[in-house]
Amino acid sequence: MPGFMAEHLKEFGWDTVVIDIDWYDPTARAHGYNTDAPLILDEYGRQLPDPVRFPSAQGGKGFGPIAAKVHELGLKLGIHVMRGIPKLAVERNLPVKGTPYTAQDVADKEHVCMWNPDNYGLNQKHPGAQAWYDAQIDQFGAWGIDFLKVDDMQSPFHSDEIAAYHRAITKAEAKYGYPIVLSLSPGQWMSTAYTGFLRNNAEMWRISDDLWDKWEDVFQQFSRLARWAPFQQAGHWADADMLPLGHIGLRAERGDNRDSLLTRDERRTLVALWAMGRSPLMVGGDLPTSTPETIALLANPALQEVTAGSASNHEVAHERVYAKWGDPSTYEGDLIVWAADAADWADGTASAYPGAHYAAIFWTGDKPHELKGNIELKSIVGLVETEGKDGGNKPGANRVGANETDANKADAEDEHSWAITDLFAGVQDGKNERSTARLEGTGSDCVIRGNIESHGVLWFVLDRQHDEA
Repeated sequence: MPGFMAEHLKEFGWDTVVIDIDWYDPTARAHGYNTDAPLILDEYGRQLPDPVRFPSAQGGKGFGPIAAKVHELGLKLGIHVMRGIPKLAVERNLPVKGTPYTAQDVADKEHVCMWNPDNYGLNQKHPGAQAWYDAQIDQFGAWGIDFLKVDDMQSPFHSDEIAAYHRAITKAEAKYGYPIVLSLSPGQWMSTAYTGFLRNNAEMWRISDDLWDKWEDVFQQFSRLARWAPFQQAGHWADADMLPLGHIGLRAERGDNRDSLLTRDERRTLVALWAMGRSPLMVGGDLPTSTPETIALLANPALQEVTAGSASNHEVAHERVYAKWGDPSTYEGDLIVWAADAADWADGTASAYPGAHYAAIFWTGDKPHELKGNIELKSIVGLVETEGKDGGNKPGANRVGANETDANKADAEDEHSWAITDLFAGVQDGKNERSTARLEGTGSDCVIRGNIESHGVLWFVLDRQHDEA
């Protein structure tokens, strides 16, 4: 997996490989968790990798050797862990490293995970609780772990445990001299009232429960990302969960060894919505055995460009569409429009489209939909840029202007023109005869037209051209 990512996707911004849950359980299975599992722990109750599945971990090396190999590829390594302390450590009453306390002293047996039986919570009123997290994350830091997905933190919202984990990470960062990203999950009923606290304590936080390759799961994220988009900030991200793309049923117990069940258009909707909402992008499938079409979709440079290089991301409109006005029985689907301004990246990388605007028009209906002129250009780029003299255009494919004569007349009045660029252009992820967005009309009368497939999207950039004198 790391080698495949480095060869095929690193140049497009994919840079972290995460080892999923139960890496410390020798009886782990593809689905579900084992009660009273014989977890592999050290003398302080800290989880260690199963040496059968991870032979390089033998001899107390942990994930250090794997982290070193991943780093050699120019990538980062992450692991998935659960909130709290292993029940097995409490049963054995193992010592908390560096303290006179034991696991039984610091465990909170009331606040346990609802779906995973491995751990108890930690009683953050006890001084040994912080010490246990400090010791756990110190070990992760010694291994070279760059990314920590910590589960069972937000449903319910355990602010004391989140703060304790953040303090432990801060200590490890100071000791080992490199940053460690904290990703919190899951995110049922996540309130934006927690934003300030989350920014102070984490880099990522989930805003939904687990997302699977079902259209209903994708549809539910529209409202969540619309709610959280205004709060996105470089370095601190609301996370709409992993992308269920590619080969996601690897070794599945229930016989559903499969490629993602999402259609081609649903997959495009998924990645465009995540990018416009500036959600972190993480893939939940097995990359080496995924289809070339999946890899082509993930290698689309627009994903990184829009996620990293956009600002003022927001939902412009979200309207239900009826075949017959006023008749709810003729409901066809939702038409949803997003917009954002192109911007330089936080790391100083210049935008590929300076001064431009990104837009995505989504259609949730079960049949294709034709835009009939109800999406105005000015609703995306603003009134100032389309009113008055700013409506001119030169002739050319997908540019404002009904014909060459009208375009030349407009250019005589002004030196500005608009171009529309499909952000899926050149992506070999299936049939290519799909329609793209186009502009019709001039100036403030310009509208966006096009045909949208079922559960599909038109994703594009609007770039105001400046002609040389």
